[in-house]
Amino acid sequence: MQKDILGNALLDYFYGKYTEDILTETNISEEDTLPLPYLFRNYEQMPAIEQKALTLASGKVLDAGCGAGSHALYLQEQGLDVTAIDVSPGAIEVCTGRGVQKAKVADLLDVTERYDTILLLMNGTGIFQNLEKVPHFLKHLKNLLTPGGQILIDSSDLIYMFDIDEDGGVWVSTDKEYYGELTFKMSYKGDSSKEFEWLYLDFNLLKELAAESGLQAELVQEGDHYDYLARLTF
Repeated sequence: MQKDILGNALLDYFYGKYTEDILTETNISEEDTLPLPYLFRNYEQMPAIEQKALTLASGKVLDAGCGAGSHALYLQEQGLDVTAIDVSPGAIEVCTGRGVQKAKVADLLDVTERYDTILLLMNGTGIFQNLEKVPHFLKHLKNLLTPGGQILIDSSDLIYMFDIDEDGGVWVSTDKEYYGELTFKMSYKGDSSKEFEWLYLDFNLLKELAAESGLQAELVQEGDHYDYLARLTF
């Protein structure tokens, strides 16, 4: 069984046992730190892209991959009907403890209820895992939208991490179809997760794949470092 690295770390922080942060590592980067306090940030501490997404959220909302529930809590405080889901049992325990009224352990692909707004934040395209699975996820997300509904999703263009030749070609590892496909691993207090796939999509490719799935992608806002917020509708 996959260890709940994220959940265990969130639980430690929530119950006052914070002594260290999560360590992350990918196939294209060295070991890095994911500070636990950042996962408990309030609205004022969030990046502008996340703040924008929250201001655009309306109606009945699904916060997919909710983590510690910071986005769900804010929207709940604004009077919205929010359901927070995550595959991490520890994360959902923390969400409930922090006051999220509707929080449950669930995989996005198992959701059948429809929503006016679906939030996929903190590199929301990561949940797609790899390029091949994007159409399947987009089709499913489209089926979860009410008429006039929207998907608010963010990601980053990782092109800046690679060498580009004179013809515009990107030098990437030959075992990956696309430079935004990463192999990821998380560690916490001596425990490590199994390696898992995590996808960063540049906006132009997201727009192209969305169109193939009958969705229109709008670039809502760009961040300071190749990151962006997109709005998908049909």
